[in-house]
Amino acid sequence: MARRASDTLPADMTDRPVLEVFLGDVVRLRRRHPCGGTDWVVDRLGADIGLTCRTCGRHVLIARTQLERRIAGFVQRADPGNPPSGSPVRPGGPAA
Repeated sequence: MARRASDTLPADMTDRPVLEVFLGDVVRLRRRHPCGGTDWVVDRLGADIGLTCRTCGRHVLIARTQLERRIAGFVQRADPGNPPSGSPVRPGGPAA
């Protein structure tokens, strides 16, 4: 009998859909940053998500799975079709 991919994945990876995060989203995390801020701007997407603190400007990289556990909610959603100003855009492709 052939094994399916879902047979070898942990249960939490098969039950939940992937959280959709876009460049320019403002997210609120459950715990405060040492500077006192709770709101972060998403500035990099991939396996790791880049976040910049809106209070002090500190930049951190966090694994997508950790972000999904730590996020309390979205403060502001970005338009997925329009990258935020100042972000590089590759010709013929989505924002980097």
